[in-house]
Amino acid sequence: MNVNEQITTFLKSNLLDKYLIGQTTASETEEVEHYVNTYPEVKKVYEKLQDKLELSAQINAVKAPKNALDNILNALEEETPVVQIQPNKPKRKWFSLAIAASVVALIFAGSSAYLFVQNSNLSNENQVIVDEIFDLRSDIAKNNSRLTDILEQFKQLNNPETEKYVLKGNRSAKDLKTVAYINPKEKKSMIDVVSLPQLPDDQVYQIWADIQGKMVSLGILTEADRKLQEIPYTEDALGLSISVEPKGGSLERSSDTPVAEISLKLND
Repeated sequence: MNVNEQITTFLKSNLLDKYLIGQTTASETEEVEHYVNTYPEVKKVYEKLQDKLELSAQINAVKAPKNALDNILNALEEETPVVQIQPNKPKRKWFSLAIAASVVALIFAGSSAYLFVQNSNLSNENQVIVDEIFDLRSDIAKNNSRLTDILEQFKQLNNPETEKYVLKGNRSAKDLKTVAYINPKEKKSMIDVVSLPQLPDDQVYQIWADIQGKMVSLGILTEADRKLQEIPYTEDALGLSISVEPKGGSLERSSDTPVAEISLKLND
């Protein structure tokens, strides 16, 4: 189990909650203090839970009614003389004790319910914090991956071996413009879709490589692809062309007159 998995398992164990309310054993206390002092993520969760617990205790502190204790004592004082004067009526004594016991039971039940709710809330908040931490880590990993891809693309663009080819549309697609970047030494090809005229829903733009008169598909172009992206590199390609094909693309170029084409000079 790696460190991240260990931290996740620990945070989900609710040991932090038990530690904050003093319910951990000696070994559990040692484990909690080890994680808090060793891992900044755990310490951050611990401090946040501690702050929330203190704030919650201050906000939800409930004082007993001002006259509750006086009322109980007065009730007991009122009943006690009766028991002493008439010892043959024990029922009233037990009735008074039952009242006092009921009040104590209600106070205890209320305190237990309050602590249970607070513990449940802390557990839920703890899980939310854990999820937020791992969502943040996931976003950082995705951003780092995208940054790596962008740096690699700029590296290819600035490579002196990379050739740039601009494909512009003819009269059938005069607003079409794409830019191809090809590096025969590293066998890399990229394309930047600058603009594509709108097509009916049952048609698509498809890019092709001319290899000794045979047209090889390099994929379908869409408005969603308006960013620099890799396309298959084709050895000894003589040219590139873009044609309009049925939705889903074609295995063979259906038109001898593409909407855009350009010759490559990689072998000069």
